[in-house]
Amino acid sequence: MLEGSILQQLETAHRQSIRPIRLGVYYKNTLVSLCHALEDHILSDDSTPLVITAFQRGKWYLQEAERYADIAKSSRQIVIMAAPETGFAEHPTSQLPNVDLVGLDEADPVAQEWHLIILSPKYTAMVLCQELSAADYGVGGVPSSDLERKFYGLWTFEPELVRKTAELAIAHIQQYNPELAAKLTTLHQAISPSVITSQDLSTVVSRVVDYLQTGQEQLSIPTATHQHALDKNLLSNEVQAFLRMAQLMDMADVNNPAAAAEVAALAETMGQLLDLPAWQIKRLKLAALLHRIDPLRTTKSVLTPGTSKRHDETAPSLPLSCPLVPGAQVLRTMPRLRAVAQIITHQTEWWNGTGEPAGLAGDEIPLESRILALVAEFQEKVHQKKSLQLSREEIFTQALAECRQQGDRFDPKLVDALTVLVMGLQQGLDLPLMTSKVSTGMWLLDSRWDSQNQRNQEISNYRQ
Repeated sequence: MLEGSILQQLETAHRQSIRPIRLGVYYKNTLVSLCHALEDHILSDDSTPLVITAFQRGKWYLQEAERYADIAKSSRQIVIMAAPETGFAEHPTSQLPNVDLVGLDEADPVAQEWHLIILSPKYTAMVLCQELSAADYGVGGVPSSDLERKFYGLWTFEPELVRKTAELAIAHIQQYNPELAAKLTTLHQAISPSVITSQDLSTVVSRVVDYLQTGQEQLSIPTATHQHALDKNLLSNEVQAFLRMAQLMDMADVNNPAAAAEVAALAETMGQLLDLPAWQIKRLKLAALLHRIDPLRTTKSVLTPGTSKRHDETAPSLPLSCPLVPGAQVLRTMPRLRAVAQIITHQTEWWNGTGEPAGLAGDEIPLESRILALVAEFQEKVHQKKSLQLSREEIFTQALAECRQQGDRFDPKLVDALTVLVMGLQQGLDLPLMTSKVSTGMWLLDSRWDSQNQRNQEISNYRQ
């Protein structure tokens, strides 16, 4: 990272924090899709945010200047940083009363960065990246295609990071325009920390995923190899959007802020105890990380009760690739996550058939949904008991007992498997908590998810 850049300052400030920043590499086409999605959300929202951007060079701003004239109508203030070029200050957008330009020196490290910082009373969002140097590209050298240019950094909705980055950007602007910096400081302080609701966040995330999907479909790259690399980068960021949303939903729950990570760890271990294949454990883990996202939990079922047989050694488990229905808006554009949507949707089914949304019973309920329901309940019980004066062994014993008491709700054989896991926990087994690896989302995806044959041949390793 360039010394003195805003990205470098933010990373340094959080290097020793409880939640260090996870950085990734993004192609230009991915960042264009991300920024356009976040900019369009400004146009559709009524929160009039403070917007601070860095365009590297004036020519890139001029390509977006007309667009920013519209964005200015929905913003309380816009600041555009870039190395000035012909027309930079003369364009009509630059003359708007709530638009200010900051011409960066050529040697300024921020002139190598690409920023979009949005701070509003209802939500926060930002893209914060800097372009790779010629040395960073390695033996392949700087790409000839503009879309293949790469940037190092992050994008996030997290209020703490966005507010801190805005402060760093304002401090940098202070060097060029102290009066503007003072004005921005006042605006920054006037915007109260966001209380993010699932509805607000769902709208932003849905727009981001839609733009990433559209960007993927509109790519026109000379070779199949390059096309594949760009596709993977876009797809990874679609997954990241959902992981970031889940992460913020957890952070908003002051009573149980680590639920997703802990449920994911429990679900993964349960999958290993049941000898599930690695690709299925990946899918279960991703469902666990996303299991508290409201739009997914409230999706209507497309499964019909009574269409599957009770489990035996040869019967396949219920396919988890059912088409999405309108209620699953947030995942509709991602075919690879349809299975995950179904797992989360059916986590509220009961073993005796009295649950929702489809009233499935027994082995009609997808196996991963049954596992997710049980470990989520167990995690919540454990968390509730941590505030009591109980030993580690007592906490696990009582939480397991309460799950057993709900015999009509959970698969009894899965409860037996959980009992084995609890014995290990009582004897000192530690489950490594997996944070949402939002900068490397591709590890969660597997090509098998796209194979209809694989889905048809999906055999449960769940033993009686």
